[in-house]
Amino acid sequence: MRLMIVLCYGLVKAIGHSPRQQPKMRHTNRFGKKSAGLPLVHNSASTKQQRPIIKVRSFTQSALLTRTIRLTHGMLPLFVALLLTNCGGSGTSAVNPQTAISENTTTATETTTSSEQGWVEGEFLAPENFRYLCENPRTGDDPATGSAYLDAVGTTTDENNWLRSWSNELYLWYHEIEDRNPADYTTPEYFDLMKSFETTASGNPKDKYHFTYDTEEWRQLSQSGITAGYGAKLAILSASPPREIVVAFTEPDTPATAIDVNLARGARIVEVDGVDVENGADTATLNAGLFPATSGERHEFLVRDLGASEPRTVSMTSALITQDPVQNVKVIATDSGNVGYMLFNAHLAPSELELIQAVETLAGANVVDLVLDLRYNGGGYLDIANELAFMIAGSAQAEGKVFSEVQFNDKHPSTNPVTGASLEPELFHTSARGFSASQGAALPTLNLQRVFVLTGPGTCSASESIINGLRGIDVDVVQIGASTCGKPYGFYAFDNCGTTYFSIQFRGTNAKGFGDYTDGFSPTNEPSSGTPLPGCFVRDDFDHALGDPLEDRLNTALAYRDNGDCPSAAKAPIAFKSVSRSHHLVDTGVRQPFFETLGLLRQ
Repeated sequence: MRLMIVLCYGLVKAIGHSPRQQPKMRHTNRFGKKSAGLPLVHNSASTKQQRPIIKVRSFTQSALLTRTIRLTHGMLPLFVALLLTNCGGSGTSAVNPQTAISENTTTATETTTSSEQGWVEGEFLAPENFRYLCENPRTGDDPATGSAYLDAVGTTTDENNWLRSWSNELYLWYHEIEDRNPADYTTPEYFDLMKSFETTASGNPKDKYHFTYDTEEWRQLSQSGITAGYGAKLAILSASPPREIVVAFTEPDTPATAIDVNLARGARIVEVDGVDVENGADTATLNAGLFPATSGERHEFLVRDLGASEPRTVSMTSALITQDPVQNVKVIATDSGNVGYMLFNAHLAPSELELIQAVETLAGANVVDLVLDLRYNGGGYLDIANELAFMIAGSAQAEGKVFSEVQFNDKHPSTNPVTGASLEPELFHTSARGFSASQGAALPTLNLQRVFVLTGPGTCSASESIINGLRGIDVDVVQIGASTCGKPYGFYAFDNCGTTYFSIQFRGTNAKGFGDYTDGFSPTNEPSSGTPLPGCFVRDDFDHALGDPLEDRLNTALAYRDNGDCPSAAKAPIAFKSVSRSHHLVDTGVRQPFFETLGLLRQ
């Protein structure tokens, strides 16, 4: 059986399930009312809801969504059975990635417990008393296990009682949840309340990573990276008029890269189905076209390519998109030796094999430095972050040493309440966990004493755990770009009645006991409350391709290698607008895209 864990740092192995597609996410509301979240594209009249900007969003949307993913304020979007929201936490030993999500939790048993007995504040039955008692029970066989679903006929109150007891048992800050009558809310509303509403010292929400996925969609996304859309990721430079939306990168062999479309980084979206992006009032049409709800939707776009004076018209039909998490692996020759570069976009299961192959390529070229581009990597499996960190550092520096250590709430000081295993530090993995590579295969290494990471507000969870884990063993991490999102927390994904819930259950620290980076990591010359790292603040450069040595962030990293200097004309950082993906419409009729932040997954 394998438990899946999603980490802010990186994906640790989570409860195993078969592939699912990305569900929608939605911001939670403190007062128990459903909210589709902040609009991605909205009218000027709605600017009171606007949060600070820049955010990369997926030009894709789940085609199989039947439920929405709900996300708390500040979550960037990503990913599987166990999710770590703020990087920094460590994962426990990996388990078989093919295990279904339902296997990551206590086996459901028939129960006669009745929710009709009434709610007593402060008194909690075990969550197993209500698990799989569903208002709309699933029938047939669970594709994750091949066995019949465990669902039985229940009520909304039963589902809420499970959430209440489950949160009280596992939520990291369970004592900060206000106990409310489960009979007074719908299940989505009730889940939104099962969290802390406290803030950090900097004024940011303490819990920014509270959300759900449709269970089948989650399986597909976490295991195969499948989503619905066009295959282009968008950076929303301005969500309200005058809006600005630019292509950040594209996935190969997708509608966005078809010969008659050929979108590329830097292209501006001018119109969507005849509606002006910059000032148009019809936000419903804009969002419907930019973030299709299903595959097979055809939309027309007016785009202006990088360097072009006039726009051109293209039409795209949404499709099921398989993400390629590791792209653009290359060797850059310099006077001081070969430098490796790779774009790593998600700690999803397919990335394990691709990362191994990338490191083998770079090791064969005898690179003396690595530039790891994590600017759009929202997290995923912590185990994969662990593996990559080992491959960067090598055996001499990392073998036998602690990558991360997990701490649950004070009810579970020595035992993992999900797996039952004793809580012990997680060492650096020296072999593949078996996500997509052969389990037990020895990992190649680069044996580097430093690494350059390109970051932005979309760098979250498992990605941050790479940074924190390497710093814990004194590998120098040089940060080029902007502050990361700050997710040192994680969780296991729990399925109940067709919805997979992600609620912060543990925090992680590195070998030095550090994990307090809830405001992210920040280059030393960026005004920020984040944990400072050596490096330089550099804005995202959409005028050059990713991996181009002239692209500002990569160019700065290459120059920093030789002189340790930052660009003299560094501009003030752009605020980051945190928005979640959702198929629900808010009051202005705006769809919420999913920002690619999985968080920290654990198995």
